[in-house]
Amino acid sequence: MKAYITGLCGFAGSWLAEELLAQGYTVRGAALPSESDRNVAHLGSRVRIDRFDITDRDACRRYLAKAKPDYLFHLAAFASVGKSFSMGEETIRVNTLGSYHLFDALRDKSWLKKLVYVSSSDVYGPVKSKDLPLRPDTPIHPVSPYAQSKAAAELIARAYIARHGLPIVIVRSFNHTGPRQGPDFVIPAFSQKIVAAERSRGKATIKVGNLTARRDLSDVRDIVRGYRLLAERGQVGGLYHLCSGKAHSISRLLNMLLALSDKTINVQQDKSLYRTIDIPVLRGSFDITQQEIGWKPEIGLKTTLADTLNFWRRRAD
Repeated sequence: MKAYITGLCGFAGSWLAEELLAQGYTVRGAALPSESDRNVAHLGSRVRIDRFDITDRDACRRYLAKAKPDYLFHLAAFASVGKSFSMGEETIRVNTLGSYHLFDALRDKSWLKKLVYVSSSDVYGPVKSKDLPLRPDTPIHPVSPYAQSKAAAELIARAYIARHGLPIVIVRSFNHTGPRQGPDFVIPAFSQKIVAAERSRGKATIKVGNLTARRDLSDVRDIVRGYRLLAERGQVGGLYHLCSGKAHSISRLLNMLLALSDKTINVQQDKSLYRTIDIPVLRGSFDITQQEIGWKPEIGLKTTLADTLNFWRRRAD
């Protein structure tokens, strides 16, 4: 079976490539012309990288017509919620227009068995405690340009399912982390700061933002296993969650990371690091996903955090 991953060289894309290769897939994917292949360098010739921008309509058509994948995983995205507030146009260009071009390039392609479109739990926006855990039929209220761009792409996906029979499965992934995730995200940001503190002399202090927000956090390796299973078993037009079903405060996650270090590190909150809008809590239900494709999270939170911290320790050596 042939798989194609947009965002192949990214954090989740690289882990998805490993998951698919382990299951016997041939893996090819897209990355920006200037994007580093560091995350997939260890895979060598086992993956093939096409260098193009998914917002380039002609390039999408040309490369996908050559690849003719059985399964396509659309992960490429402008993924920073925080930066999306100052880069709204770019966020919408990549996440919404790019998705439109991709869907249109695959219209009426009989060789495509399934397209997994990766959306985000951020589309739900601020929710009340009584609405938790969030389910796929929970109303959405996207507040960030990132969330709005993802919600818009979901609507476009629905249109292509209805009008052209494009075999799309939509998945709303909740927060996930692990080795290779960049420091624009909270766990690697904390990890990078802890490693720097460990290597400093004398007393160490790290500055952090809002610690009260609560997030449903999974291991990226569990998440990409879910993407594969959704391609293989998910229903066309289906909407699924990949999540842990548990909400952890950012404060607790930080304390768990600090407990993995032998150095005493002080924590100082810095309001300049707060997001413009920060959703207080997100917690999802994966009941439907488990019932339909047999997926559930398997990797414990402590393992995920330890692996991420150790990744940044190795990176600093």
